[in-house]
Amino acid sequence: MLTTHLLAIFLISAIVSHSKALRFPQELYNLSSNQIFIVDNLSRPPSSSASPTPLLSPAVSSPLVPALFIIGDSTVDCGNNNYLGTFARADRPPYGRDFDTHLPTGRFCNGRIPVDYLALHLGLPFVPSYLGQTGELEDMLHGVNYASAAAGIIFSSGSELGQHISLTHQIQQFSDTYQQFVLSLGEDVAIDLISSSVLYVSIGINDYIHYYLRNVSNVQNLYLPWGFNQFLASTMRQEIKNLYNTNVRRFVVMGLPPIGCAPYYLQRYKSNNGECVEEINDMIMEFNFFMRYMTDELLHELPDAGIIFCDVFQGSMDIIRNHKSYGFESTANACCGLGKYNGWMMCMSPQMACRNASDHIWWDQFHPTDAVNAILADNVWSSRHTEMCYPMNLEKMVFSQSLNNLV
Repeated sequence: MLTTHLLAIFLISAIVSHSKALRFPQELYNLSSNQIFIVDNLSRPPSSSASPTPLLSPAVSSPLVPALFIIGDSTVDCGNNNYLGTFARADRPPYGRDFDTHLPTGRFCNGRIPVDYLALHLGLPFVPSYLGQTGELEDMLHGVNYASAAAGIIFSSGSELGQHISLTHQIQQFSDTYQQFVLSLGEDVAIDLISSSVLYVSIGINDYIHYYLRNVSNVQNLYLPWGFNQFLASTMRQEIKNLYNTNVRRFVVMGLPPIGCAPYYLQRYKSNNGECVEEINDMIMEFNFFMRYMTDELLHELPDAGIIFCDVFQGSMDIIRNHKSYGFESTANACCGLGKYNGWMMCMSPQMACRNASDHIWWDQFHPTDAVNAILADNVWSSRHTEMCYPMNLEKMVFSQSLNNLV
């Protein structure tokens, strides 16, 4: 049977969800009716410029897990960098123009990011940013997003852009949240809450964009790509073990996307017809290989842990290669930017953006559109379009562990 502690968590969540759900601009609830919406389509997400449409089947009536906690970089930052002194900010138009509020929130996208869609699948509201919430207990019971644009596995990655919250610091913030749960709810309830929730990790791309590929500190002479990838993966391995020691038991570890296909590198490496930069993509594939192997090792090493690795490179390349079947017209050009492939200059004004982002794979120099995020999130949740998570998808992990708790 479910423990009384876990039942208490869900009761507390149910009581506060209605009173606090509209506190954050990131919240999912429709402002007029408090009805939860999610974009869903049998083939692909509809135009991101359209208003969210209800699910064909009802949304999850009660959360499948108590909370969703998020650690990462700009792929999942929902507004933490809005509060920092940095160039890595997405708090101005046209960012957010196709989001539920049609306003910039700090998400590096025209609309939703992958964790927004996963929150819906889990029956949760959109997760608030750590720096954007008030610090009250009820604001954190459904989860907290600690992600910070420009952050990397290496502490100094992305530092040339200004302030960011490093991976180590994000984990410390998560630990602080856990301690607050212990003080407010009691240790047993806090342990049940954290161990029954999902922690999503998406970080590492800035260690290439802002460190290795820029040859910071002469790193390319110190590490061949293979050795650098091993170093990053071993660091991630230790950080996951640290999180496990903080009673996290359900992990979603995301691999890295094919940035060799990103508009910034297409223009920088002078791609003639939008061909991806293979030498960069080869590094990313190697890193993902190490991460998948590391995940498999940890599954055998850490008792009662559920860890899935999702290969974003694999899922993204499926979209690029089969873009017509997904409904995309442009695979190389960013919707918003300047220069060849719109990759020379970052997205800075609404005048730089295309009219319809939903037929583009790339929103800006490095980040995908809402439409791509929806597809990737569907793959993480249920492998809907292609298998990219190992040894199982998130839906199977949540339901298999829930069944185990009932035994």
